[in-house]
Order: sequence, then C-alpha cells, then structure tokens
Amino acid sequence: MNSNSQKKPALGRGLSSLLQNTNTDVTSVNESPVGSISEIALSSIETNPFNPRTNFEKEGLFDLRASIMEHGIIQPLTVRKMGNDKYQLISGERRYRASQLAGLEKVPVYIRIANDQNMLELALVENIQREDLNAIEIALSYERLLSECELTQDQLSEKISKSRSNIANYIRLLKLPAEIQLGLKNRLISMGHARALLSLSSEEDQIEMYKEIINNELSVRDIESNVRNKKSNAPSRRNTLNFDRKTKTEIISFYDSDISISSNPNGSGKLSFKFDSQEDLDRLVKLLLNK
Repeated sequence: MNSNSQKKPALGRGLSSLLQNTNTDVTSVNESPVGSISEIALSSIETNPFNPRTNFEKEGLFDLRASIMEHGIIQPLTVRKMGNDKYQLISGERRYRASQLAGLEKVPVYIRIANDQNMLELALVENIQREDLNAIEIALSYERLLSECELTQDQLSEKISKSRSNIANYIRLLKLPAEIQLGLKNRLISMGHARALLSLSSEEDQIEMYKEIINNELSVRDIESNVRNKKSNAPSRRNTLNFDRKTKTEIISFYDSDISISSNPNGSGKLSFKFDSQEDLDRLVKLLLNK
C-alpha cells in the first residue's frame, strides 16, 4: 500500500491516543521503549510555555491537593525530556501545581519526545478537549492552531472533532472589545450573550449593551430582543452623514472656527470646536451663550 494513502491519526481522538505510539517514547540505553511510568523530581519539571490555560482556580487546586495527599496522583503527568535531568510538561499542569501545594518531591510521569511544533499542537488540543477553559482561551487556542500550526479550518475541525461553525463562532469572539472579552473570560457573561453582541455594528453599541447585561442581569433572549429593536430603530447612515456635511459647513461659517463632527448610525455623536487663543475661546463662548 502506498504510504501516502495511509491516514494519519487525528489529534481529535485525544492526546492519549498519540502517546500510546511508542515512536514518541524516550528510549533507554539498550534502545528498548520505556512504556512504564517513571518517577522524577518535581523540581526538575518546568511548565509548558505553550499552555493556553492561564487561570487556575485556587479552590479547585486546593481540592486537588487534598485528593493527592490522600490518594496520590492517579493520572501521571506527561513530560518531554529537555536534557540534563530537566523536563517540560506536555499535559497535567493542574496536577503539577497541586503537587507543589501538597509538598511532593517526586511525581509519576510519562516521558515523551516532542519538538516545539508538536508541543504546541499537543498542549492546545489537550487543553481544548480536557480542561475547563473559558470561551476566550478556547478562541485563542483555535486561532493559534490555525495560524502558528498553519492548519485550515477543515483540518482543525477534524483534529478536535468540532464543526467548522463551532470554530468560527469562537474565533469571532476575538473581534469583541477588550472589556467584553475580559467579561467573557471572567464568566460575567455567557457565550450566548457575546454572540448576540457581535451582531451590533459598533464597539460603542456593544459596550453599552454589555453594561446593560451586567447591571440588569439580562438574559440572552433579552439581549437578542434589544439588539433587534436597536437595529430597527437605527437611522440610515447615509442620511446621518449627509446631515453632518451640511451642518458642518453652516457651523463653520457662523462661528468662524474649525470644527469636527463624529456620529454613529444610532444618531449619537460629538461636536468639537477648535480655538487658537484665550481671546478666541472667549469669543466662541459668547456666541454659544448668545451674549
């Protein structure tokens, strides 16, 4: 059979299926695969810089610490050999952190060989499938798999066993303003809220509606209804821009001053005057107050 026709195992079947491949095992001096679990010093392990997970709940870590102190580590960590008795985590950072809290000196591990590209894919896929990531961390993981690992959405869909629409919906979250992304990351709003906010065209409207969600504890259905009403009541952008141009000419002529006008499709905006001196400012104030 042609080797090109053999289908490569998909990462979507899970990291464990990849690690069952003895081609990734570290070999001993006599070149026999090390298939068993090893114990190594916790101090010799460094965390994985490619891990997309950045938040680890303290309460959860202390619960895991208590379990480890009572029962030990049930599922070994997976690491790669870095040389000189140094290792780097591929998966199991929660167990690693909880083991530190428990004061363990040694931990059980599977030792594997992986280059940086494989490390990134392994870490991202492992976390997407097994860890309780928030929506923004998942979105960032998807984006990194697409960009840094140079995958197409079809390839990514196959690797993680998710639909293309699921992937696209998460990646779209990264277009939201930073304030809303932070709220989503901290679970102040749900992904349903965020998707409804994405249908608003301006960041200003998105942030305004986001604050309404937080202040009034609005449901996703409430937001979807509010968004529909906002769109139906919004004035034509073309009419707004025509109004701006006509008004600007009239105001400049009357006040003899350069101005700037900015407006949004919903009709709100800002009018600014420019003045060159204190005397010029006093003149404008008198005109504005009609004195």
